[in-house]
Amino acid sequence: MSDPAKSQFMIKPSHRLMAGLVLALSNFMVVLDLTIANVSVPHIAGNLGITPDQGTWVITSYAVAEAITVPLTGWLVLRFGTVKMFLFSVAGFGLFSILCGLSPTLGMLVVCRIGQGLCGGPIMPITQTLLIRVFPPEMRGRAMGLWAMTTLLGPALGPIIGGTISDNWSWHWIFFINLPICILCILAGAKLLKPVETQTQILPIDKIGLGLLIFWIGCLQLMLDLGRDRDWFGDPMIVTLAILAAIGFLIFIIWELTEDHPIVDLRIFRHRGFTFGVIALALCFGAYFASIVIIPQWLQTPMGYTATSAGLVTAFTAMTAITAAPFVPRLMGRVDARIMVSGAVAWLGLMAVWRAQWTSGIDFWSLAAPQIVQGFAMGFFMIPLTSITLGAVRPEETASAAGLQNFLRTMAIAVSTSLALSVWGDAQRVSRNELAAKLQPDDVQRTLTNAGMSMDQSRQVISNLVEQEAIMLAVNHTFLIAALVLFVAAAIVWLSPRARPNVDISAAH
Repeated sequence: MSDPAKSQFMIKPSHRLMAGLVLALSNFMVVLDLTIANVSVPHIAGNLGITPDQGTWVITSYAVAEAITVPLTGWLVLRFGTVKMFLFSVAGFGLFSILCGLSPTLGMLVVCRIGQGLCGGPIMPITQTLLIRVFPPEMRGRAMGLWAMTTLLGPALGPIIGGTISDNWSWHWIFFINLPICILCILAGAKLLKPVETQTQILPIDKIGLGLLIFWIGCLQLMLDLGRDRDWFGDPMIVTLAILAAIGFLIFIIWELTEDHPIVDLRIFRHRGFTFGVIALALCFGAYFASIVIIPQWLQTPMGYTATSAGLVTAFTAMTAITAAPFVPRLMGRVDARIMVSGAVAWLGLMAVWRAQWTSGIDFWSLAAPQIVQGFAMGFFMIPLTSITLGAVRPEETASAAGLQNFLRTMAIAVSTSLALSVWGDAQRVSRNELAAKLQPDDVQRTLTNAGMSMDQSRQVISNLVEQEAIMLAVNHTFLIAALVLFVAAAIVWLSPRARPNVDISAAH
């Protein structure tokens, strides 16, 4: 592989900015697609004639596929070249985006979202690698800052863009808008990035490990997505999937620990700082993303919000995160990273407790308030925690540690989406039964009848009221569980040793 210190001089200074913008835009597109479909799930479900729960497969399938390809990125760029792999990934992402928008059924949409994830997974780490090769050391800080801004802007704009498009045009266009971005990035990337192409070499690939990884993750995600509709372990199919996932996972661990060229280097978990750091990362990301999934669905279904308004409420967190992010590097090295992470994660937990006090009569700005306040903690969680995890491993293990960290983070998003919806659905049923037991329908029905309603109308009003309040109580219950998970994550951080100073986090992706 060519030396990045030398390859930077092969790009004209006048082209560096354009190359950096192309790479940042590509990363933005991939991150955007992780959240752009969240607020569009009700539109997709209504159009395809499926339940909202089934509509969330559009989210989880993308995240799982993306997680699977992340460990493969290192082998892919060595085998085919960094620039070629980047262009191929963007082209594949654009192709599957078109197919997603043309999908007439849920099955085709999920398959195409998997294709999107498989092509989009390598784009994030590859763009970081290319930024390091494009810019000289004295400019990399600003270049990585631009890249980091797109990572924060993606989740912020995703719900807003997705909601606006779904309300004013059609959900199909949340995928079609990727096409012009892909064409621009391919044409510009092919011209600008050619000088920093890397040498290729044929390396062995852990085919059995890759097969085991796909197998146990697939069984686990199918169990989580189908379980809530099939009475969980009361269904033989769910039991079978659970057993297969457990067996596949155990065999995968044994194989990876004994393989000379593992697809996932599990030996990195011997470092205490990395282990507890990524556990905290997974728990925090899972609990955080659960709210991004539940809030839009709750606001659009019983609360009557448009997708645009629901997306705006969801997006406030990332907007304030952008304003706070510049202050984080100034504190790095001066303050123990564990203090910053633990305080930020506990702050997120308090915001979850705040959201657990919501009522069905809440107004827009009362919904937005905890989202706005929560955003100020996001940067103080992500960047310092990366320094803890990557600072705990050996320098030659940094790339593998960063890949494994991103894999677990993406998997946490997929798993938490399914679990949060399951918890929310179960809590709705329990709350509905409890409300029905305490309600005195005869007295209420008599009052409504005296007010001029017919018998059927009064029954429908009572049913709607019970359903609305049951959903609201279930939302509160889910947020309380999320708060508990966040408080646990804040405590787990302290099981890691103090991060060493001057950690290079450029390999994090």
